[in-house]
Amino acid sequence: MKYSKATNYALHTMAFLIAAAPDRPVGVQQLADKQGLSPTYLSKILTKLVKAGLIESASGANGGYRARGKKEDISFLDVIQAIEGTTSIFECCHSENPECRIHRVMLSAEDAMDQHLRNTKLADLMK
Repeated sequence: MKYSKATNYALHTMAFLIAAAPDRPVGVQQLADKQGLSPTYLSKILTKLVKAGLIESASGANGGYRARGKKEDISFLDVIQAIEGTTSIFECCHSENPECRIHRVMLSAEDAMDQHLRNTKLADLMK
């Protein structure tokens, strides 16, 4: 299983915004420079994070982005789902059969991973 590069950049961007001062938005250029990305590409990622309610944008000369809400509550899973969506990573060809053992094992593994990512907060990395 592999997450997209956009998810990687989103996680790093969120970590940076969580560590940033809450009273001053961080500009897209600064965020892009931090990761060696084009501002245009990062803007698409930031748009998804805004739509998910994880960050907010401020326009104007001193505009930019900042984490929204309680920073300590933002989990890895929140960011991953903002970029990747909430669909299952495994599609069983027999998923309609409740007796399919392979499907049950894969769902159980996916649930365990989701729980771990839900319980791991980005703010904990900043301590």
